[in-house]
Amino acid sequence: MAAVTYLTGHDYPRTQADMKRVPRAWVPVLGLLLAAGSVGLLAGFAVPWLGALAAGGLVLYFVGALVAHLRVGSRQLVGGAVFLLLSVAALATNLSYHG
Repeated sequence: MAAVTYLTGHDYPRTQADMKRVPRAWVPVLGLLLAAGSVGLLAGFAVPWLGALAAGGLVLYFVGALVAHLRVGSRQLVGGAVFLLLSVAALATNLSYHG
């Protein structure tokens, strides 16, 4: 759902980008990264290494999101932290299950 808001030009991602001092030109790219990660996680059920790559990419994405928040002094970290933990859990599950 977040990827859709980033890709459709919704106001929320743009205001968040402005608040975090991220160029607005990055908003569609971030949306594509979220969409690719989501699709990759689903594809990981059929192709495990693809799921691991997608989960790893999402871990990096959400680490970057938390850093962006901290860089501007934002303390709205709960959402990003939850998604980071879910991404770490998906990666750990994939790696432990598929070796």
